[in-house]
Amino acid sequence: MITKFQYNKISQIQLEKQLKIRLKALPTLKNKESALRLEVKRARDKAHELDQRIIAGTQELDQFMKLWAEFDPSLVQIRKVEILTRKIAGVQVPVLGEIDYEIKDYDLFSAPSWFLDGTVLVKSLATLQIERDFFFRKMQILEHVRKKTTQKVNLYEKVQIPAYEDSILKIKRFLEDEENLSKAGQKILKNRLNQEATA
Repeated sequence: MITKFQYNKISQIQLEKQLKIRLKALPTLKNKESALRLEVKRARDKAHELDQRIIAGTQELDQFMKLWAEFDPSLVQIRKVEILTRKIAGVQVPVLGEIDYEIKDYDLFSAPSWFLDGTVLVKSLATLQIERDFFFRKMQILEHVRKKTTQKVNLYEKVQIPAYEDSILKIKRFLEDEENLSKAGQKILKNRLNQEATA
């Protein structure tokens, strides 16, 4: 990164301020990145666990597939899904609240006796699927923010901080050289004046 600067003390002070800001922000950004990385892993693991539970529940249903032909899936409907938000490392993520199901009335005498168990099973599978979708969405949001944070850490660490340090060093060297030349010029002038005064 090429920073624009002038070879003077004011420019040096401005660059030092910018460098100080980045050096101060870097540890915070690194902590945020590691916290996000951990939360992404947790969300991914939880989504994977829920996937396994959904697969197991679906396999359990497959045993009774012939019976499920009689089951009316419209008996169980989702009325409302409560979506809450929570901040994780400064990032708003969705959190699953309550799921409100509506179970329609059916004739208990004409319906098979396992319908009650079927509605419970459908509710639990639907809950697992909704929960899995929430964890998957949370993982996507956190992963996106983590990538942005990693980019910012890399930008500060590998580009901006070295560029500011290099620019400050160039200004310091220039000012030192200028001061040395000025002193050398004064010395030469002083020697000349002394030689002229003695002659």
